[in-house]
Amino acid sequence: MKLEGRHALVTGATSGIGEACARVLHAEGANVTLVGRRKARLDAFARELGDRARTLPLDVRDRDAVASLVLAREQGPLDVLVNAAGLALGLSPLHEATLEDLETMIDTNCKALVALTRKFVPEMVARKTGHVVHIGSVAATYPYPSGHVYGATKAFVHQFSQGMKADLAGTGVRVTCIEPGMVETEFSKVRFAGDDARAAKVYEGMQPLSAGDIADLVLFAVTRPAHVNLNVIEVMPVAQGFGPFVVKRA
Repeated sequence: MKLEGRHALVTGATSGIGEACARVLHAEGANVTLVGRRKARLDAFARELGDRARTLPLDVRDRDAVASLVLAREQGPLDVLVNAAGLALGLSPLHEATLEDLETMIDTNCKALVALTRKFVPEMVARKTGHVVHIGSVAATYPYPSGHVYGATKAFVHQFSQGMKADLAGTGVRVTCIEPGMVETEFSKVRFAGDDARAAKVYEGMQPLSAGDIADLVLFAVTRPAHVNLNVIEVMPVAQGFGPFVVKRA
């Protein structure tokens, strides 16, 4: 499937995976709506991309704003929705984490994703075409210490994607959940509240995935023939693997 003349909306477009997805979809000819909270970054990115890029400053957690948003008519009806907005906050065990951080992860990674998807999928079903791409995480499947709520939110994204696929079978609307391992973006800086040194140590001595690597997978998924649906794509850097169960001994 070609992207020329098609309309893609990308959340989290001001940095990282969202920005990379918007860039590659635009390069392939799509009209792109850039969604993010940081208006100055959105505007600069849209100017860089040039024609076929529009901005939509929005906090995806604002349910009223999501419900009332209107897309630019010249972009056309929405063909591709990429839910890339998401975050992890802190790396403390549950009993030490703040409730505010936990709720922010749930609000952003789960509730906002559901609201945006519910906003656009009915029109896709009516048109019998469209593709929803959720950016999940390997944390949905493989737990790690202090990953509690973040991993749970990504498990929600995985199951929500699969449930959508069951509902949408036969409608012409496709659903893909892409689940990366370690990707070097602003993710760790956000998790560690701007502590650049601590964030850098996450990727020290190994080669993580890049945001562009994930964007390539998004592009691959949305350009398959219309009868092909990639349900889940799990990807890790070569340097990342799996660990043994934690056993605490007396």
